[in-house]
Amino acid sequence: MDDLKNILIVSRMTPYCREAVEMGLMFAKRFQARLFVLYIPKFIVDMEAVNAPDLSLDKDAKTYRTVQEQAKEELDKALRADLTSDVPVKTMVRNGSPVEEIAKVVKEEQIDLMIMVANQEGRLEHLLFGQESDAIIRSLPCSTLLVKKDFTERRW
Repeated sequence: MDDLKNILIVSRMTPYCREAVEMGLMFAKRFQARLFVLYIPKFIVDMEAVNAPDLSLDKDAKTYRTVQEQAKEELDKALRADLTSDVPVKTMVRNGSPVEEIAKVVKEEQIDLMIMVANQEGRLEHLLFGQESDAIIRSLPCSTLLVKKDFTERRW
């Protein structure tokens, strides 16, 4: 545990992800580690899988890029508000399967610890993310920390 050099926070941009960001910042400060924050936009409908002639994929692609840009801006803004020390932070927005994209980042950045929120969200978030969380945890070579909502730092 003394060798935590690279910490990854997986953010879903839900209200509960703030706790994961705070936990990641706390660990990064304590271990003088680099912090990586990853957001993978999740869309209920895969537009390429829809076979409807009236849909404009160009328009949807632009909307998708706009959502990505907004997500990155929100992520950067949230991190700037929380950063009070010299923690090196890299934010990333990736497309694709969350399991595959997280595995790529873990390998590329040599992640030692991945932090994400535990499945305590509402029904919609559980539907969107529940099975993916299990697959992510099982497939990664690094340690995984699940953060429950309403996290408060405790001194034991």
